[in-house]
Amino acid sequence: MPSVAGKAVCGVYEIHPERVEKARLALPEEGVLKEAARLLKALSDPTRMRLLLALKAAGELCVCDLALLAGVSVSAVSHQLRLLREARLVDFRREGKQVYYRLLDAHVAALLEEALAHAEENT
Repeated sequence: MPSVAGKAVCGVYEIHPERVEKARLALPEEGVLKEAARLLKALSDPTRMRLLLALKAAGELCVCDLALLAGVSVSAVSHQLRLLREARLVDFRREGKQVYYRLLDAHVAALLEEALAHAEENT
């Protein structure tokens, strides 16, 4: 296969209409695509991944516990948790003055497992 600047490119420009149509029909609505991209963007930070993996392992943790585990300030964790809440990856509950965070649902745990499995294949 020919390459340009080390990247594989087609040697012949040819459209495969059946494959293109199959792929087009499989694409979700634009809103779903944008939401999925936003979700993956929220996962793209190592600190946020650390927080999510800690929550996956422990079930639920408070901000102070998460700050200790992540090695960052409580303020930084609070900021990251806000982004994770907005991406619908975590939820929380209050117990008096204490706030405990947890993964939103099993989908998030499965997504984390798949991301780690894929990353481990490449290392």
